[in-house]
Amino acid sequence: MTDIGFTSQGIAPRRTDTRSVAAKARLKARYRSNTRFRWYGISALAIASAFLVILITDIFTKGMPAFWQHSIVADVAVTEDIVDPDGKRDPSAILGADYMALARTALAAAVPGIEGRTQKKQLNDLLSSGAADELRTEVAAHPEMIGKTVKANFLLSDTADLYLKGDGTPIINSAPSLGTATPSATAGEITVLTTDTDFAAALVEVKKDIQSKAAALSAEADRLQRLNSGTTADRIAELRKDAKSLEARLSNPNSEEVLDGKIASHLVEINGGLVKVTKLASSVVTGDVLIPLKSTEAAAPGQWQLITYATPETDRSISDRGVAFLEHLRSNGHVEKQFNWRFFTAGDSREAELAGVRGAIVGSLLTLFVTMIICLPIGVLAAIYLEQFAPKNRLTDLIDININNLAAVPSIVFGLLGLAVFLNFFGLPRSAPLVGGLVLALLVLPTIIITSRAALRAVPPSVQEAALGIGASKQQAIFHHVLPLAMPGIMTGTIIGMAHALGETAPLLMIGMVAFIVDVPKGFTESATVLPVQIYLWSDLPEPAFQSKTAAAIIVLLTVLFVMNGAAIWLRKKFERRW
Repeated sequence: MTDIGFTSQGIAPRRTDTRSVAAKARLKARYRSNTRFRWYGISALAIASAFLVILITDIFTKGMPAFWQHSIVADVAVTEDIVDPDGKRDPSAILGADYMALARTALAAAVPGIEGRTQKKQLNDLLSSGAADELRTEVAAHPEMIGKTVKANFLLSDTADLYLKGDGTPIINSAPSLGTATPSATAGEITVLTTDTDFAAALVEVKKDIQSKAAALSAEADRLQRLNSGTTADRIAELRKDAKSLEARLSNPNSEEVLDGKIASHLVEINGGLVKVTKLASSVVTGDVLIPLKSTEAAAPGQWQLITYATPETDRSISDRGVAFLEHLRSNGHVEKQFNWRFFTAGDSREAELAGVRGAIVGSLLTLFVTMIICLPIGVLAAIYLEQFAPKNRLTDLIDININNLAAVPSIVFGLLGLAVFLNFFGLPRSAPLVGGLVLALLVLPTIIITSRAALRAVPPSVQEAALGIGASKQQAIFHHVLPLAMPGIMTGTIIGMAHALGETAPLLMIGMVAFIVDVPKGFTESATVLPVQIYLWSDLPEPAFQSKTAAAIIVLLTVLFVMNGAAIWLRKKFERRW
């Protein structure tokens, strides 16, 4: 390669060194630098994609169970003395009847033999407080069901529903029987005696569990001893006493063990019933009957089994008796899994199984409607004025700077502004979509102005000049020719701004939209909440079922955001002009 160089005598050719070893080394170094830079970009993209996949996977894994719900399917007698004692078929009387009594009666019939107030209460606790709502609605719509026996679905409580979804007692082991087992009774506290050492393996596991607990207590006592704090002396003595008590139980490997709620639960399934073991030996157990036995006949090997719930009862939200009831119902075909339409049709609730996002969705739509009808015309008109009519001077430059700065202001500042102006000064209703829409309109307005100005600048000046050349006024040229061509870009920016507003939480918290709202709002001045705030409220609740509801609500919010951004991309592609 030759370059043209200047010398004192004039212009003379100058050669560039491309063949020397140093030149080739520089070229290779440049290629290596380009390759490294390309791989840096690919690596950054791969890492970002991996984190995104992990996030989306985690959200969907936690949220998908909330879209399904379990219920009890049972035959229920719609008796007239409970539903319509007057026999007048008055709709208000039918709706006000005690359908929970019918649900409890049907559940008791599905699990026969349960007696005693405590046992009946534990059985009834499997039902949700709104278990009979579906039956109530159906009977009110069809009064001819009164006096008949119909099949109905009764919603389970959140703890029972979580158990059936695999949360709570994820591991249930069963051991095959070797000897013949004979129960002493069919109810109450009974013993089960076998002709072989069927319970020896379980006894060894219990001993190991006790040994690990004793070691943990001793280790904790040693740790506190090393701290050398006088305030922990009593605690150290208590830990060592408990450890010695557990170690004493290990002195005889074959001695009988008393099981408590801190040890894995062991149950004997025999003669159609279930016995919770309270005392365990190699060939005999003592326990409480959870599901009544049908008889006291001896059960041959293979006709009975020992079941172990790996998770101790104290570490579960559902008791052993509740698990026994649910397993009995499931084995008899009384448990049904169905899509959770209630999640989309119900408002918020203190009961996790009854909570839904309908109120939050309606509140979000009302709030976004107020936001759009305020910020869209004002933003577009302001962009037209600043881009086409405003003189270029210090005042308009100051306005431009302030608009750009407002687009970067933290959203909570707009919430403080709404609290001071709309609530405290104008006295507008707190937690209303009207106030939320006004606050979000202030938040989104700078973004819409900036995107609208960019869309107007993207239209070639020749379009306006051609319109002026054929006699159109400047206003006609702008509104009849420039604005229609810029409208796809304006709508894209508006949709993105609305998606931004939909995901905001902080400004709405400042105006009181964090309140617990059960009813679905019917107007712009009624109390309401929005999806991001609903997610925030549920995430702060301790119940495990609400954590799944939180993830499900995030899925709904992400779906809406993806649809809105997808619509913006589609509009841009469909109406985009190449100039």
